[in-house]
Amino acid sequence: MSNDAPTLGERYIAVQESEDFGELRRKFRGFVFPVTAFFLAWYFLYVLLSMFAPDFMGTPVFGSINIGLLLGLGQFVTTFAITIVYVRWADRVFDPRAEALSASVGSHGTPEVDG
Repeated sequence: MSNDAPTLGERYIAVQESEDFGELRRKFRGFVFPVTAFFLAWYFLYVLLSMFAPDFMGTPVFGSINIGLLLGLGQFVTTFAITIVYVRWADRVFDPRAEALSASVGSHGTPEVDG
């Protein structure tokens, strides 16, 4: 057996420096960073309102349901919605590209990867 096969580290670096991997990272960051920023802004707005606008948050909407409770439940709804949107986006956009990149790297007889 020859030592011409690249080591796991060499293969990793080659993939990391490839244009395809860079594009995959840009796609991922282009989706995840704005969504994360939106959610954190929405979350901190909720926290700040609860701290500095208790009268507003305590405004009754109907019965004993107030704005603070609705916004708090909205946090859960937003979390589930973001998860659903991410899964759909990943299935449609991200995963096919990641699988194509994985296939292009392929198996080169590296025991650490190929089992």
